[in-house]
Amino acid sequence: MSLARRCSRTPCGRPAVATLTYVYADQTAVLGPLATYAEPHAYDLCEQHSERLSAPRGWEVLRLPMERQAPGPSEDDLLALADAVREAGRAPLLAPARRVEPAQENGRETTRKGHLRVLTSD
Repeated sequence: MSLARRCSRTPCGRPAVATLTYVYADQTAVLGPLATYAEPHAYDLCEQHSERLSAPRGWEVLRLPMERQAPGPSEDDLLALADAVREAGRAPLLAPARRVEPAQENGRETTRKGHLRVLTSD
């Protein structure tokens, strides 16, 4: 199953670029940028169907401005990522875990499952 949202028109399989919602009380159809999440009472439309959209007689179509470029990371996002990578590179390396020898253990083995052991301090 594809994670990309497709046009809601039945025979169309193109990627959605806009979302259409209806405001029944105002008799208005609102066409805007693709919504963040798919809503049950909204319709995702491809570029072709969003351009050819018409509303019922007496209704108004409100077209919100849409970005024509694909959203990508902003300059702030890229700088934050670069800072995080630099910080991770500066972090001191942790010493490897020291293996505890059986003679140093404080406890008695009660059960064993594979390589795991359950110890009690009784």
